[in-house]
Amino acid sequence: MTSSARPLGPLPTGARVALVAPAGPVVPELVDRASTLLRSWGLEPVEGRHLRGVHPRASYLAGTDEGRAADLVEAWCDPSIEGIFCVRGGYGSVRLLDHLDATSLRSARPKPLYGSSDVTALHEYWREVVGVPTWFTPMVGTLSLLDDPAATASLRRAVVEPFRARVYSSEGAETLIPGTASGTLIGGTLTMLAMTAGTRSAPPRAPGPFVALLEDVDEKPYRIDGLLVSLLRSGWFDGVTGVVLGSWLDCGQPEEVRAVCAELLAPLGIPVAWELGFGHAAAAESVPLGVSAVLDASIPSLTIVDTATIH
Repeated sequence: MTSSARPLGPLPTGARVALVAPAGPVVPELVDRASTLLRSWGLEPVEGRHLRGVHPRASYLAGTDEGRAADLVEAWCDPSIEGIFCVRGGYGSVRLLDHLDATSLRSARPKPLYGSSDVTALHEYWREVVGVPTWFTPMVGTLSLLDDPAATASLRRAVVEPFRARVYSSEGAETLIPGTASGTLIGGTLTMLAMTAGTRSAPPRAPGPFVALLEDVDEKPYRIDGLLVSLLRSGWFDGVTGVVLGSWLDCGQPEEVRAVCAELLAPLGIPVAWELGFGHAAAAESVPLGVSAVLDASIPSLTIVDTATIH
């Protein structure tokens, strides 16, 4: 990594930033609003060539796999681009993994990659294969970000403000299993982690310790149960020293989801905290992945302590 590399920012005024759609098709008006927002932060948005495309068969995809992957690789390898915003989620990022040129990605100067939800597949790939931390953030081309001042403010801090050790919590935070844990922060949206756990062609991740971050949206409690069991049986939790749970928007009764998580994670014998302010719900925080973190599930709070990779 060169001395000029800023894998997590902050982005300088005037920075050119790419807008890409690795998953579902974008809403043109929301792309325009996202561009206006980024310009108000002093940035220069640049649309990927296939950003506004639609797959010829699957209307749930923003263009072909090859085109979506090309936009992502081109933006990452373009030295004039300082950061990459994934405009929306949906489904489709996992289809890009076999179209990515790992050698080219590793050779390029690291830069911030922003997104969440379906983009979890890319976060895992970037950490395991490219070896670069990323940002788990609300999607810049969605109403959940554009119409949410608190989420917008958190994303802006992640993008343009120098990073110092930062503490994450929320009014709804609860202790499920007390204790403290430290390690590299990994994870994202549960559905995507389970979808990729058994099919990953990347090398195994380096030995732990890890702190796992988990959240999801629009999944019934029995589905969350099955997804967690899939991760547990696959060995995904090997090396995990603590679990940080986020929001579970439209996933049924919160107490039922909480009970599922507590039942299945308790046998791991590690600290678990509930609802630390990230995910798909309102006022979602932007959280870096692939950096060192400390979980205090007794407070509960999550502290990002590794700033060396950020500057």
